[in-house]
Amino acid sequence: MLSDFDKLSRHEWSARRAAHIERVSALADDRVNRSSRDIADPVYDFLFEYYPFRPSHLKRWSPGAGVLLQSCSHEELDWPDHFVPVADGLMIPLSSFPERRAPYLSWAHTYLSRIAERPPLFSCFGLHEWAMVYRSDQPRHSKEPLRLSREEIDTIVENADLRCTHYDAFRFFTPEAVPLNRNHLDRETTVNFDQRACIHVTMDLYKFAHKIAPWCSSELIADAFLLAADARRIDMRASPYDLRNRGFEPICIETPAGREEYIGEQRRLAEQAIPIRAALIEVYRNLLAHRDMPLSVAAA
Repeated sequence: MLSDFDKLSRHEWSARRAAHIERVSALADDRVNRSSRDIADPVYDFLFEYYPFRPSHLKRWSPGAGVLLQSCSHEELDWPDHFVPVADGLMIPLSSFPERRAPYLSWAHTYLSRIAERPPLFSCFGLHEWAMVYRSDQPRHSKEPLRLSREEIDTIVENADLRCTHYDAFRFFTPEAVPLNRNHLDRETTVNFDQRACIHVTMDLYKFAHKIAPWCSSELIADAFLLAADARRIDMRASPYDLRNRGFEPICIETPAGREEYIGEQRRLAEQAIPIRAALIEVYRNLLAHRDMPLSVAAA
């Protein structure tokens, strides 16, 4: 029944779209401007290179599936091909999510649910970035200075108990650092190791949001994106790179005070991630529940 759907008046959806664009434009526009001048940024480029969601797509607005936009036309919408006519407006049906992607929905829902249930581990100290530099003459951010000598970095890595639990960080370890990690990680077992204290797991909430655009609301995508940007700043502040010339004070995890600061930031980010993860789980659950329904939506 049409009454079961959320409805947004023209004033409401116009205001929400404008607010969304304002929230994400600073980082999205900065990425476009820097790219046009071939200027790299070791902190924020990650958000657009590792996560393949274009700045222009990030600025698009969608209410998500199952929300009726009143008094609008396809020409006014950012994802027009996904909306169908319903009564006096347009809506993305929950049932329109592609059936071929249903296995992904099921896997992602399971993954996110397990992360939510698994106890967090606050003991990795962000050493993945150090393991990516370990005994390497070509660090990933080769144009950025290091805070410590290569010998000091190598010694810290060798004396640390590497406890990385996230495969997509582990896979960038130098070959010499791989055997130093407590666990050998691979793509197939990632669901068994990932846990919500991991800064990269927090950043990846953005991936799980944008991968189901426009069925996921743009507000939720923006929530995940801005949290990912926050987490990325902590990630690089705790790295062995010296980014003070870019305005980022280091978190010196090679010291007791630095490790305490890092754990505090981990806890803060993990807490902020809880409602975003819960909202994503609900979106995935709803899409799974409706994937076998007919794609047409009858007008009232």
